[in-house]
Amino acid sequence: MALTRRNMLGATVALLAAGAVSPLSRAAQPTPRQTAGPFYPDDYPLDDDNDLVHVSGQPRMAHGEITDLHGRLLDRNGKPVAGARIEIWQCDANGRYRHSRDPGTAPIDAGFQGIGHALSDETGRYRFLTIKPVPYPGRTPHIHVAVYGFDHEPFVTQLYVAGEPRNDGDFLYRRIPSDLRSLVTVPFDRAAHGDRLQAQWDIVLGVAPA
Repeated sequence: MALTRRNMLGATVALLAAGAVSPLSRAAQPTPRQTAGPFYPDDYPLDDDNDLVHVSGQPRMAHGEITDLHGRLLDRNGKPVAGARIEIWQCDANGRYRHSRDPGTAPIDAGFQGIGHALSDETGRYRFLTIKPVPYPGRTPHIHVAVYGFDHEPFVTQLYVAGEPRNDGDFLYRRIPSDLRSLVTVPFDRAAHGDRLQAQWDIVLGVAPA
């Protein structure tokens, strides 16, 4: 798996859904681990940042519903964790991954980066500018997420869209116990101002602070 190239970074994390529930009240509940999938990008722009909707040298931004995905990285006691690498990857608005074996026939969106990373700041905060995930054959919309730096291999999971009708029929989503699905499912809501969507998701490590 391509992720093993970065095993020296490593990660052990638990992820929880943000919103009305306090991070401290959910901190002891680890997120279900999920597969990285077969399409970790192997063909993507040289850009390597947290803005997936603007690609250097491309005259237009990505197609799709632009989304501000943000939250905090916390330890299991609710304390912020700084300086960790958080990585996301997903298909573009045409349902294509930037991977040489992606079987899709639609054109790849040259304006979408496909993969990006952010580092948590001193308060544990992270942010990505991306698109609301879309379905592709056989899967409900989702974003792949990995956090590195706390173990010999990364902790990987997938983030889903609250209210998406395809979720209940998705084979990977259905493997998650029903009482744990909220940990990987968040609303993608229209922002109060502007035309972007907002998705807030706190990431909670399954380890105690050092």
